Amino acid sequence: MSSNTKPQQSEYVTDYLAGQDNTQFKIGPFHIDIHLSVFSFTAFLVVFLVSFCLIFQETASSLFGTLRPWLTTQFDWVFAISMNIFVVFCLFLIVSPYGKIKLGGPDATPTYSRVSWIAMLFAAGMGIGLVFYGVLEPMQHTLFPPLGDSATVNSDGSLVAGFDRDSAIQTGMAATLFHWGIHPWAAYAVVSLGLGIFCYNKGMPMTIRSAFYPILGERVWGFPGHCIDTFAALATLAGLATSLGYGATQAAAGLNYIFGLEADNTLMVIIILVVTGIAMFSVYRGLDGGVKRLSEINMLLALALFLFIVFVGATTDILSTFLFGLKGYVTDLPVLSNWVGRDDTDYFHGWTTLYWAWWIAWSPFVGMFIARVSVGRSIREFVLCMLLIPTLVSTAWMAAFGGNALSQMIGGYMDVQQTLLNWTPELSLFVMLKELPFATLSSAMGIILVLVFFITSSDSGSLVVDTICSGGIQETPTMQRLFWCMFEGLIAIALLLGGGLGSLQALAIATGFPFAILCVLMCYSILRGLQDEKRLLS
Repeated sequence: MSSNTKPQQSEYVTDYLAGQDNTQFKIGPFHIDIHLSVFSFTAFLVVFLVSFCLIFQETASSLFGTLRPWLTTQFDWVFAISMNIFVVFCLFLIVSPYGKIKLGGPDATPTYSRVSWIAMLFAAGMGIGLVFYGVLEPMQHTLFPPLGDSATVNSDGSLVAGFDRDSAIQTGMAATLFHWGIHPWAAYAVVSLGLGIFCYNKGMPMTIRSAFYPILGERVWGFPGHCIDTFAALATLAGLATSLGYGATQAAAGLNYIFGLEADNTLMVIIILVVTGIAMFSVYRGLDGGVKRLSEINMLLALALFLFIVFVGATTDILSTFLFGLKGYVTDLPVLSNWVGRDDTDYFHGWTTLYWAWWIAWSPFVGMFIARVSVGRSIREFVLCMLLIPTLVSTAWMAAFGGNALSQMIGGYMDVQQTLLNWTPELSLFVMLKELPFATLSSAMGIILVLVFFITSSDSGSLVVDTICSGGIQETPTMQRLFWCMFEGLIAIALLLGGGLGSLQALAIATGFPFAILCVLMCYSILRGLQDEKRLLS
């Protein structure tokens, strides 16, 4: 970091360097900088998981197939309460006096322009998911709405008599945006703030345990801290592997749809291997040379495809879907956030709880990555941008892709609806694009977009996991980062072969559960840290 972000002394920081150095070491000419306890335990669990899933594929499929529904039904309330706490906490920070505090100290200046900053946080945050579900999810919740509303489609696929398009779309978009709006970004913001405050304002290592110093004190450098960082590393790997599985599935479906290649496990494994190789090269280039450049390319590709659909597709319907979506989201947000007495279990357990676990599993990865690129931003600017800009972009994206598909369906093009009724979400984007001009070109662009999102998630994720497992060292030897990048791909391959997307989702939920509780505790730590920061500045 530059000198203008020199950390201040705090009542919470005593002799943390001694605790860190005792668990760091180097191995001869290879110059390996790792936190022995965290690295060893995380690496062992990862190798064990990959080996188990590859050797005992049927057992792994059965185990993960049972684990996912058990977690989503038994602990749905934990995920729901946690996510609501994150939202309320972030809203409090916006209006509180703490909003004036800067990440990195009062003299810190932003390292990246606002455009580059937003591009990086958005590409890291939820890229593949938007492409994967952008068409299908608005259709799903419009035709089969939550909260006890009646389905708007008959068993044969035809729309029910008296179908109210505007009302149905408003409900469906609200149910969709609930998963892509302020809730996930509030979870990311909590982890980002925890790391930003304690690492850049207090001078502590860039690792998740640092955010728990107000609670654990010097014990944070011992066994409790080792457990926190290990959970964070595993949650990051699980969340990334799930997204890589989505990306491989959709890219394979697109190649099958355009070129007739068989979308089997072999093709998906090849896709993961190729993309992981490219991601490893990006990791080799580093944050500015690799991740930043790819994130900007990603944003341009996404913008080009978005504008193509808006202007070539059903423009008027897309605009109305956007407006109805925002209205429905604001109106239905309180009732969708409620977890008590829910009868719409297919939606609440099959969608909401899964999403909450997925976002929480991603939060150490996205939180650490965003904290590294957000120095110099005030907390108020940071939280406002984190909550509002991605929510508006997600609304526009879902309105364009989902709204155009709904317009096609209502106009009589039933192929796009069949991707929902037959549950082939990986095909929905390409089936929707088929009805537009330049279908082959736009579909190829869609595949490239998925793959670039794939790469940016993998390379930025490997940087984060390596930072956690090195005890907070941000400039580690390249071989370490390449190691984690390679194993992210291996986890995705192993779980795809050992149960498909269901296994990937189950692992994300299993690791997201304990981290949800840790993130709630982190809110308290952040408040303590901000109180100390305000005292130092007064």
